[in-house]
This record gives sequence, structure tokens and C-alpha cells, in this order.
Amino acid sequence: MTDALPVLYSFRRCPYAIRARLAIAYAGIPVEIREVSLKYKPDSMLAISPKGTVPVLHLPNGGVIEESIDIMRWALTQNDPDKWQAVSAEAYALIEWNDGNFKFYLDRYKYAERFPEFSKQHYRQQAALFLAELEHRLTSTDYLCGKHLSLPDAAIFPFIRQFAAVDDTWFRSSGYPALNSWLDALLNSELFTEIMIKYPPWTSG
Repeated sequence: MTDALPVLYSFRRCPYAIRARLAIAYAGIPVEIREVSLKYKPDSMLAISPKGTVPVLHLPNGGVIEESIDIMRWALTQNDPDKWQAVSAEAYALIEWNDGNFKFYLDRYKYAERFPEFSKQHYRQQAALFLAELEHRLTSTDYLCGKHLSLPDAAIFPFIRQFAAVDDTWFRSSGYPALNSWLDALLNSELFTEIMIKYPPWTSG
């Protein structure tokens, strides 16, 4: 690899890619963003990561990081001015809940027609157990693990954004005022605006 900068293969709306970009931008690390068309994945990405999902970070030394949470940790290891990683094991348990059980039901809520075993409302009710936990936390503090934005906020926020977008009217009137305020603060943040710049799909050359 001859690129001077790390290369991040990304897809603008993917929550995993969003959280990777959030951490990289927060850490102030220059990277080359390659926006991926999910229908026409570039051969250069598939060559280093045959699984074919974003995000994928290709480092100048040839190293490859294929999981979004690992990309976040890599970025924070380079620079963590506000100590995003200074959180307890409880914070990592929240991220695991988000990435596991909540994501499972989020996919079924968003694409309920593909999972006719249960109703859309059933999937939403199951996912809402996680929302209730977040609401409980946010009633006493501005962010999930304290008074300041940290790793679990950045890791979980893109998935709550995706969940809310399925039925915004329901989400806004569903009895999660603290969670709504938290979501709005992150949606309107300079950091989120910065990492949601649109790029045309990347092609070799």
C-alpha cells in the first residue's frame, strides 16, 4: 500500500461506518474516505476484506481493521483528548447490548416484511427494552456514561438514529424525552455534520 493516509472504505448511512467516522474525526486523524456502492463493491476493498462489509480501514503499514468498534478503539488510541475511553466495563456492556440484542430487533423492526414470524410492533417492543435502559440513564445525566460525550454515546447513537427513522412520529411521542434530547443533540452536533458530508461512490483511478 502506497497511500500516505489510512484509507477508510465507508458507506454514508451505515451505522457501523458512521461510528467509525465519528471516532476518526473526533481524534483528528486524516484519512482518505472511499464511499462504497454496496451494489458494486470495489475490488481493492474485497482484496483486503473478503467479507465485503463496511467499514474497513486500510492502514499505511498494510494493516487492515475490519470491525467498526475496533476502528474506533484504534482512533482513540491515537488521540483521545476528551477521554472517550475512560469509561467503566458497564459502558462496554451497553455497546454489546446495542450490537447484539438491540441490533437483532432493530433489523426486524426496520424490515418487518422480511421477518413475518412476528409483527413489526413485536419487534419494536423487544427493541424498546434497550431504549428504556438508555432513557433511564439519560434522566440523570446528559450522556450515557456521565456528563460528557464518550465512546458508548458515539458507538450507540447511529443505531438509535436508524431506529428513530423507521417511524419518527412514534419515536418522538413514545415517552423517551431524555433519549430524544440526547439524539437531537448528537444529530445537531458539529462532529456529526462533519462526518456526514456526501461523497460520490469511489472507483479506482
